[in-house]
Amino acid sequence: MLKQIPSYLLAIVYLVFGLNFFLHFIPMPAPTGEIATYFGILYTTKYLLVVKLLEISCAILIFIPNTRALGLLLIAPVTVNILLYELLIAKAPGIGVVLLLVNILAIVFNKDSYMGIVKSGK
Repeated sequence: MLKQIPSYLLAIVYLVFGLNFFLHFIPMPAPTGEIATYFGILYTTKYLLVVKLLEISCAILIFIPNTRALGLLLIAPVTVNILLYELLIAKAPGIGVVLLLVNILAIVFNKDSYMGIVKSGK
């Protein structure tokens, strides 16, 4: 059970922030400068809508034991994208670092689920 804590934490974060995109229950400050331009493009192209739906879907997959491994793999690129945004655009690492570490830890704790795709075919 303790090994699943990183998975549940990751799922909760992505579920909350994914739902916040649609329900606006956590107030977010208005972006400025390059960040405003970046988010303006993400909003107008509906790219962020797709990402948020992916976050919610992956969070649900992570909560379900039989689909947890798939959810952790699918959310990993989103996690890396958050970290890259923080490092390259916002120039302020934050939750992306924590999310990446928790995502890696959750994958390591669930490594048995991935052995079929990485073991030798011999």
